[in-house]
Amino acid sequence: MSGNQTITATAGGRFTIGGDLPVDRLGYGTMRLVGDGAWGEPADAGQAHRVLRRAVELGVTLIDTADAYGPEIAERLVAEALYPYPENLVIATKGGITRQGPAQTEYVGRAGYLIQCVEMSLRRLKLERIDLYQLHRIDPRTPLEESLGALKRMQEQGKIRHLGLSEVTPDEIGEARKIVEVVSVQNRYSLADRRHEQTLRYCERERIGFLPWYPIAGGKLLKAEAPGAQVLARIARKHGASGAQLSLAWLLGRSPVMLPIPGTSKVQHLEENMAAAGLKLSREEQAELEILAAS
Repeated sequence: MSGNQTITATAGGRFTIGGDLPVDRLGYGTMRLVGDGAWGEPADAGQAHRVLRRAVELGVTLIDTADAYGPEIAERLVAEALYPYPENLVIATKGGITRQGPAQTEYVGRAGYLIQCVEMSLRRLKLERIDLYQLHRIDPRTPLEESLGALKRMQEQGKIRHLGLSEVTPDEIGEARKIVEVVSVQNRYSLADRRHEQTLRYCERERIGFLPWYPIAGGKLLKAEAPGAQVLARIARKHGASGAQLSLAWLLGRSPVMLPIPGTSKVQHLEENMAAAGLKLSREEQAELEILAAS
């Protein structure tokens, strides 16, 4: 599979978010474009722009970002590289996390703050309406009715098209759906990290898009000394693929609502990730990896 850099995100199939936003299932996440710990400017802004433009060239129609990446920097880079945007490009962003330094965060869900978050994201992204706005985290100090009520008002004003959540349980999604329509959930999930399996199953039943962040976290499964490493290596070798590509292909085969958003700051890595859309695992291979992931 190496060398098949003409394979695009389109090969991974499509999903329609909220009933009216069709996207290619393999998207791109922007957190790695900024400094370590999602803090500060990229080492090379020109390279960040090239990655974003190449993602669109390779068929990506879903780009995930957040005001907390940088903070504010990733959204700015998206606009610098891609505005005016292609008609079919869906830009998903998030608000509700403040950042005090590298990997230092605090959740803030107050109505006034979230309204400001939306307004500033619109400004940085040069948009009149955000297609998908996700509450980055539920703030335990603020009633969910207040946080989502504020976002619902912005939606009613035409500044948000669809709403989603991040790092939530099925019960939390259920509570949120009493207030707003929830069309997406963004939780940490990968071949080696399936703590949110029940949330994925809930999303599948309800046709809610599931955006796994950190999707190539192979962890111990990808280490040479791991018991399952030989199985992974054998399947990867058969397809001429890397472990990372195999991880993405497994996710795409795992559920029809799965929308992986692998991030990278390198064009070469981006091309390798997108090529995973063309990697089709057999039922037997998918089952083998399923067993490994569950063990």
